[in-house]
Amino acid sequence: MNPVIHGNSLGDTLARTAWRVPDKTALVWQDKTLTYAAFDDVVNRCANAIAAHGIVKGDRVAMFSHNHLDFVLVYYALTRLGAISVPINYMLSAGDVAYILAHSGAVGLVAEDTLVGTAEAALQQATPAPTLQLRGVIRTGDCALPAGWEATADWQQHADATPPDVEIADEDCLQLLYTSGTESRPKGTMQCSRNLIAQYVSCIVDGDMQAGDIEVHALPLYHSAQTHCFLGPDVMLGATSVILPGADPVLLLQAVQEHRATKLFCPPTVWIALLRHPEFDRHDLSSLQKGYYGASIMPRPIIEELSSRLPAMRLYNFYGQTEMGPVATVLQPQDQLRKLGSAGLPCINVQTRVVDDADQPVAAGVVGEIVHRSPHVMLGYWNDAEKTAEAFRNGWFHSGDLAYADEDGYLYIVDRKKDIIITGGENVSGREVEEAMYGHPAVGEVAAIGVPHPKWVEAVTIVVVAKAGHQVTEEELLDYGRKHLTAFKAPKYVILVDDLPRNASGKLLKRNLRQQYAGLAEQQPG
Repeated sequence: MNPVIHGNSLGDTLARTAWRVPDKTALVWQDKTLTYAAFDDVVNRCANAIAAHGIVKGDRVAMFSHNHLDFVLVYYALTRLGAISVPINYMLSAGDVAYILAHSGAVGLVAEDTLVGTAEAALQQATPAPTLQLRGVIRTGDCALPAGWEATADWQQHADATPPDVEIADEDCLQLLYTSGTESRPKGTMQCSRNLIAQYVSCIVDGDMQAGDIEVHALPLYHSAQTHCFLGPDVMLGATSVILPGADPVLLLQAVQEHRATKLFCPPTVWIALLRHPEFDRHDLSSLQKGYYGASIMPRPIIEELSSRLPAMRLYNFYGQTEMGPVATVLQPQDQLRKLGSAGLPCINVQTRVVDDADQPVAAGVVGEIVHRSPHVMLGYWNDAEKTAEAFRNGWFHSGDLAYADEDGYLYIVDRKKDIIITGGENVSGREVEEAMYGHPAVGEVAAIGVPHPKWVEAVTIVVVAKAGHQVTEEELLDYGRKHLTAFKAPKYVILVDDLPRNASGKLLKRNLRQQYAGLAEQQPG
């Protein structure tokens, strides 16, 4: 029996693939494998089980879990119902989760068993208190189900595998993705089938993705990068997705070898962790054809090392943000060193320019704010017309990122507006400082921040993790910075640490470092 395919919603992308290649391997999770036909079938069963709780089109259902097969199944089940999934960062505190539950107006909550305690605490703290019609547990062990909760695995056994008969328009909101944010409270970005499918097409075309790909998904699925740059396009194409619970280096390397993976996405911090791991050279990674990164630039030494140790793998830099679906520009393999540090060119479905404070385009080489026009762009911010209007002023989406374009149109990200270090009246890009310091042979990871200073307003400060087996002193790094950077850009303080704080998607949490070392100049005047 042919599937019911009403239009062009996210749920339809899976239905069409299951129709085309029903026997192709779709998902691999631990010792379980699902073909596309089985994937489609179990998604329908989950959807009908969820609908039996009264969840209907437009209802918000929060998802609070590490990567898991059930996370994927429930997500696609919600798309079939036209319900709005609300993925939540599993590292958030109960208070932060409470805000998202209340702000989104969630009427359903799916939580991993290890996170149910945090979820229940969040429900008690949320104002207004959510009235839940659905509580599902993604079970990772044999622990008993908490009272009032039911196992998501049971939904997969629902008797009715009929596709739900729900009409879903291209611009019906199907997901609320809350920004990881530079602001005190995250904003809920409204995503629909139109913007996400257009984004999938851009990823497929500009990321050279193929139906024959086998991809390991190790970064968090609550985040737009792993789900919407990689999992969604894979399902649309009919590629094979190997789901891992997280980015543990050993498990990741084993999965690439075992499944002969052709694709892998990691932010630079994770690529660096893989290269530095003693297991790296003990695994056969020769199947990797395409490597993707984002969240920050890839330092030249790391690009060169990846090219040397994985010579068959082509690198792509995906730049964007949650509001863009998230990809906006792509730096192709042939440009990695030719246009070192660039975010590349706008992808096939994006128009990008750099503007001044009056929203007028600036000349090549002049720093301004990046703005976009694209079918990728979100519908707006949930329950926040004022911030939506501000973001879309003058008909362009304003990214909040500062950049310049070179004569060839390649974009170079300078920083977030609030991540620029203002020292002695000069603007310094932390990324430029980091790129220079990565040239030191002992530097494994580095983050450049500004700390308050009585003379300079902000002092350029670097927080450094040394490479394994290397020793380096603060004075050595200060001297290196003075030799390789203009005087006002050179670090005035060096902090040596064992690791850098970052979120689950691999993005460095510079705001944490700025808070932690805010009093550094008082302790070490200079």
